[in-house]
Amino acid sequence: MDNHKREPETVEDIPIKRNRTPVFNLPGILLATLGLLGAIHAVQSLLLSANAVDWLFITFGFIPVRYVIPFSEQGLQWLWSPVTYSLLHGSVEHILFNGLWLMAFGAPVVRRIGSLRYVIFWILSSVAAAALHAGLNWGDPTLLIGASGVVSGLMGAACRFAFPPERKVPRPAHLNPRLSVAQSFRSRTVVVFTVFWLIGNGLIAVGIPLIGDPNQPIAWDAHIGGFIFGFFLFSFFDRKIPAEPEISQEPDILQS
Repeated sequence: MDNHKREPETVEDIPIKRNRTPVFNLPGILLATLGLLGAIHAVQSLLLSANAVDWLFITFGFIPVRYVIPFSEQGLQWLWSPVTYSLLHGSVEHILFNGLWLMAFGAPVVRRIGSLRYVIFWILSSVAAAALHAGLNWGDPTLLIGASGVVSGLMGAACRFAFPPERKVPRPAHLNPRLSVAQSFRSRTVVVFTVFWLIGNGLIAVGIPLIGDPNQPIAWDAHIGGFIFGFFLFSFFDRKIPAEPEISQEPDILQS
């Protein structure tokens, strides 16, 4: 019996390996993110009292009114809350919705920029989303929680590389060349996706919720802030990607 391992000889040999890839083949840092979000929500839902949950939200949620009060007259919540609010969620539906979109758009971004840059991207896109929300709601005492601003940032980043024109030889989305801002605006797929995304947030802004509790307001402005950050500043996080990798020499790149 010949036990020699046969190397792929043609492109047709490669999808056999790809088809055996698990459905949830997510980067480790993304699984860790989902686990962290789930663990925090489980603790607040199952272990904390109502008063403790209120303390958690007020201490780590983002509240615009903090920035009209002199810092010397308050604690340090103004310093960490522009990031920590993105780790909190108000309901199972809230965290599931953000988790699904995080898997969809976070996976290609993480595979492209790596774990460390992803963490930095999360922090800065969270701050950007909170900043626009604060600017449009200056001095407002309302509470902002949820990862949707960061998820929107990942959507904006993905628009710069994940929607390429059709290719004769497919390859994973994270290996596509990065589009310039001008090229992105000339891409029909990017434009259509962005327009529908903006329409959805516009409906939310005028009080027409698309999902969830209609009585629970959604911070559409944080979505916009995150998306703008990801779309226009993604190039600062991006790594150089070969223009057209040689698939015959690197067959494993088809496994995403």
